[in-house]
Amino acid sequence: MRNSAKTQRKQPNVIVFFTDQQRWDTTGVHGNPLGLTPNFDQMARQGTHLEHAFTCQPVCGPARSCLQTGLYATETGCYRNGIPLPQELPTIAGYFNDAGYDTGYIGKWHLAVTRDQPVPEHLRGGYQYWLAADALEHTSDAYETLLYDNDCQPVKLPGYRVDALTDAAIRYIDDRKDKPFFLFLSYLEPHHQNHRDDYPAPDVYRDMYTSRWVPPDLAALGGTAHQHLGGYYGMVKRLDEALGRVRDALRSLHLTEDTIILFTSDHGSHFKTRNAEYKRSCHESSIRVPSALYGSQFTGGGSVRELVSLVDFVPTLLDAAGIEVPDHMQGRSVVPLLNNRHAEWPAEVFVQISESQTARAIRTQRWKYSVTSAIKSDPVLTASSDRYVEEFLYDLYADPYELTNLAGMESHRKVADQLRETLIRRMVEAGEAAPHIDAAPAAAYGQRKVREYEIFE
Repeated sequence: MRNSAKTQRKQPNVIVFFTDQQRWDTTGVHGNPLGLTPNFDQMARQGTHLEHAFTCQPVCGPARSCLQTGLYATETGCYRNGIPLPQELPTIAGYFNDAGYDTGYIGKWHLAVTRDQPVPEHLRGGYQYWLAADALEHTSDAYETLLYDNDCQPVKLPGYRVDALTDAAIRYIDDRKDKPFFLFLSYLEPHHQNHRDDYPAPDVYRDMYTSRWVPPDLAALGGTAHQHLGGYYGMVKRLDEALGRVRDALRSLHLTEDTIILFTSDHGSHFKTRNAEYKRSCHESSIRVPSALYGSQFTGGGSVRELVSLVDFVPTLLDAAGIEVPDHMQGRSVVPLLNNRHAEWPAEVFVQISESQTARAIRTQRWKYSVTSAIKSDPVLTASSDRYVEEFLYDLYADPYELTNLAGMESHRKVADQLRETLIRRMVEAGEAAPHIDAAPAAAYGQRKVREYEIFE
């Protein structure tokens, strides 16, 4: 049961601490042995840990559109990068504005398609305070941070980029400590620096984690993991320190329990093992993200083992703040799942994939099932298809690192048929037309594994 004292508090403040391209297994609570995330780990243990959290679209812009609206990317219209968030769509900022909150956005936006130019007010999703850049990777570098303010004026911030954004966030919180606020703090890290395909950690961490622990999927498949993991881990370490600084600021302002913090990421990274870049695939390395909540009713909320999606976070934050969740939202609040309470909840998460391919997938506790368009077309220009073919099937109990593709195996035909029906149902629930899905070509055990290695070498 909820603590009655908590439900009688004033409106809780809300902070979304949002990272970019962070794998779930960078965190200690998910088994990373390098001690990168003591602040996140503590927050997850003392708050509410969403153990199985997933993106609904493993690429930046589409995932962000889902997290601003509570809708799947085909419903927002932002099914790929390069499509601005439609102005007529209700956003999470708008709901908090209507509830009397001061709303602020700091960092990377990626929903206006202005690239390195300022984002005009009508493309800011309704946020009142603005210190951001549409494509932060194109306006800044690790030690050169450039954002734009409410008046579209450039603002250069000193320090390492993570620290610069964190400093700005702490100033925002301090200035609004006496009234409810909703702050979306959006980092670029641990995303690569695009113009040189590098992961620039703070200088002090640049080489500290090189040649250390490699996740089993990357150890088996290679890619650029050995080249990039050291810098990637250093970025994660500094992000966790930033989380600690934000929480320290809340404590010093006596706002810890009156402020809800959601930590999550837009997608993960497979380090060029599953396709030619870092995400845009159905694999755990692309879609699974670290997520936890703290503050208000989420303090002491325990571990939530149900599978949750980015589309669930908008209704969750609205619900936790006492704001009515609109009926049109396609996610649902996780609040009823706190403290191991039993609530009706889907047995799978649904994922839409674009740009690398036009694909759809579901992930259950045990299975991963993914299909790709059977119609030849440019996936960058194609939101959906009316005909798909099975591409991947993984048994996550036996093969948690997804090294053996079971698609097309007669021994798993019944499982694939059941998952196909579930996927079609989820597509229809998400607003898509029911497609035809062809069975994968027949394959003997092991053939799919070999074929997968050959494709990506």
